[in-house]
Amino acid sequence: MRVELIEGDITRCQVDAIVNAANNHLWMGAGVAGAIKRSGGQKIEDEAIRLGPVDVGEVAVTSAGSLPTRHVIHAAVMGQDLIPSAESIRLCTRNTLRTADELKLHSIAFPALGTGVGGFSLERCAEIMSGEIRSFDALHLERVVFVLFGNTAFEVFSTALGHTP
Repeated sequence: MRVELIEGDITRCQVDAIVNAANNHLWMGAGVAGAIKRSGGQKIEDEAIRLGPVDVGEVAVTSAGSLPTRHVIHAAVMGQDLIPSAESIRLCTRNTLRTADELKLHSIAFPALGTGVGGFSLERCAEIMSGEIRSFDALHLERVVFVLFGNTAFEVFSTALGHTP
């Protein structure tokens, strides 16, 4: 699997699916979820809510509304308290990769799960997510893109993934 890093807007990413850092009831408020809903339309949240609630660490798949992608994978990285954990980030990353591979997707874009609204450590998130991606044995998934907000996040993930700037 090829891993790429970009700094930018995940809603503009040309991939088969983008990942939403979700709460377990799958309502889309602020942060990445809010950006996805604003860009892709209310339909995405309506579909997601019908699929929830899910357990923290689980994922749900919806259409992508008017986004330039086929699916949104909603990764329930936190509960209603909006506090993610290392384990929820690990499970969400693993379950998202597994789901994307089961759907025979070739490309996926992740945000830094739990680091925005949830306030989880960027460094720890990068370590957890990069470890899960390294250990995942994909059958179909060929490309994983981290779409990061800001230069600091880009540098932290670049270091964790061993990419040279």
